[in-house]
Amino acid sequence: MTASNLTTDGTAAAGAQQPSSLASGTLLPSGNRRKPGKTALIVCFVLLAVCLAGFFTSASGPVAGLWCVAMMILLMFMSVPVAFALAIPSLIGVYGLSGVPAMTNILATSPFNAVSSWTYSVLPMFIFMGMLLAQSGMAARIYRATDRWFSWLPGGIGIGTTAAGAGLASVSGSTIGMTYTLGRAGIPEMLRAGYDKRVAVGTVIVSGLPGGLIPPSILLVVYAGIASVPVGPQLMAGAVPGILIAVTFGLFIFCLGIFAPKLVGRGKNAVVEKEKVTWGQRFQSLGEIWGFPLIMIVLFGGMFSGAFTPTEAGAAAALTAMLLTLWYKRKDSPVGNVSRAAVSTVSSTAAIFFIIIGAEMLTKLLAITGLAPVITEFITGLGLNRIGFLLVLVVLYLFMGMFFDTLSMMLLTIPILLPTLTVMEVSPLWFGVFVVLLGEMGMITPPVGILSFIVHNIAKNPEVNLGQTITLKDIFTSLLWFLPVAVFFLVLMISFPQMTEWLPDLLERTAGATATQ
Repeated sequence: MTASNLTTDGTAAAGAQQPSSLASGTLLPSGNRRKPGKTALIVCFVLLAVCLAGFFTSASGPVAGLWCVAMMILLMFMSVPVAFALAIPSLIGVYGLSGVPAMTNILATSPFNAVSSWTYSVLPMFIFMGMLLAQSGMAARIYRATDRWFSWLPGGIGIGTTAAGAGLASVSGSTIGMTYTLGRAGIPEMLRAGYDKRVAVGTVIVSGLPGGLIPPSILLVVYAGIASVPVGPQLMAGAVPGILIAVTFGLFIFCLGIFAPKLVGRGKNAVVEKEKVTWGQRFQSLGEIWGFPLIMIVLFGGMFSGAFTPTEAGAAAALTAMLLTLWYKRKDSPVGNVSRAAVSTVSSTAAIFFIIIGAEMLTKLLAITGLAPVITEFITGLGLNRIGFLLVLVVLYLFMGMFFDTLSMMLLTIPILLPTLTVMEVSPLWFGVFVVLLGEMGMITPPVGILSFIVHNIAKNPEVNLGQTITLKDIFTSLLWFLPVAVFFLVLMISFPQMTEWLPDLLERTAGATATQ
């Protein structure tokens, strides 16, 4: 069956247009959290006043630091931009503990120190590449190709949607934008094929999970900067788990097709008759996405061969994406599309850098208050082993994910947790992949998971739901089916950390062998 929401040139049809957040290249949409009501705001302001009073009457630095962290969390609840939510309490804390000179020094030095790290030089390259591919219509082409190749399997359209999610993750860098694309194209296709509506929406929601892991991952680049680990190995550490979690969900949907065929449109009438896909159409769809493997060859081949550093590989991949966009859009304002991608790249990069500056100020606050060592001593005093420590983090991040996006959770917790990793014998490379996956899972966790509400809003469109009523209850029920699969994969990651370390080790050995030749 072909994707009826896609036109012959691979772009989205009118009924499946990408949202402005993706089509315009906005990598990190700012309106993805629900605004608190008036009563909630009043409560938050009262609690902020309590935090300020507690801070200025604190008897010790660590206690004062805890009050500042509480202020940060409250500001995030109030939908204050993350950069300000991190920076304002940090500056208040530094001022209260060390005076005006220390606060002035942080304002003068933190912006430059935070974003001048060589690790972050790859960010604009990856963002520009993602923006260009969003402008070029690559997303729709990838979905159509996976749909044609997997639709013959039991649960094939769902498997194809999962595969498309993994493919789009490696080029878009935006879980939210990718979810919009897959939701508008994938949900109606699965409903037409007779899929249970809960399977349809659940498949789309979890297809975004590999988004933060498969390179080029902006979240892993940000983590590498905060944790001071090499960006190349950190990116490679996410590749295998990202692919494996997509495969795991694909196998789950395949098992549904075998053991519960009615849930995936087998054994009952579909809304419309399925079209038979020929081998010629399958190979034709591969021809339409030839640019995608080309970019991957430039990116990974350059790093594996030692010809490029990660930054140089990102620049080469971005240049390749620009040439592809000029080719794909050669009849539709090619220069204009590249210009829009460039402007959006500057905007998104600036937004991320402001957030990183806020995280730098938080790090300075933790150093002044001495809060991080106190937390480390507290955790080690609990007598937890490595597995116990990680299981506590699983619960913590899934709870935080009900309220915050992945980047917010990372920037708020990683500076506090990093000193504990050495004590618990947790590899920083492995932990980066673990914490990003936890953050992505948190974004779908009921009752306030961001992606759950995004998919629900998409499913309200009559062109998407095909006349079926898809309620929030259906969304949450679908997650009860799919989330255990994600938790199972987390257990595998904890039990077999080698899955994250194998590819970075191989890259290091390959680059070392190349350098000695």
